[in-house]
Amino acid sequence: MKPDRRQFLALAGVAATGGLFAGCQGGNGDGDGEDRPFLDPEPNYRGWFDDVSNYEGTVDYRDESEVSVEVGVEGGIGFFKFGPPAIAVSPGTEVTWEWTGQGGAHNVVAEQERFDSGDPVDADDETFSYTFESPAVYRYLCEPHESQAMLGAVFVALDQSG
Repeated sequence: MKPDRRQFLALAGVAATGGLFAGCQGGNGDGDGEDRPFLDPEPNYRGWFDDVSNYEGTVDYRDESEVSVEVGVEGGIGFFKFGPPAIAVSPGTEVTWEWTGQGGAHNVVAEQERFDSGDPVDADDETFSYTFESPAVYRYLCEPHESQAMLGAVFVALDQSG
């Protein structure tokens, strides 16, 4: 039986020498975090990602102090996704959302008004940063593209054990 992606990454992590994943701050350049392991077990997102076509799991960035998420990556129909859509970070991590210039005007707005990038922007040089201090699941969306399931989440974990 061929291992699935999670099994492969888990096996690669066990077999790797010390720094296989070291220095991989922002994924492999296409915003999906493919060169990073997925968190296991997953946080309970309460169905948040049920319709998000590019969600495969929570990408583990807990060893990084700064992480980037792309705004306007392809997924489903058009450039209406975050890449990666779900990340795990440690308290004190600064997350920067970087607009790709694809898919029209986007913004980043968290539930319960925890953070908000402001009005939607259609640009390829726009960024928005937020430093996560408290452990929690922070769910967010792009207001103009919520109906296209442009959703994301940041899971802030206390330590490497989740």
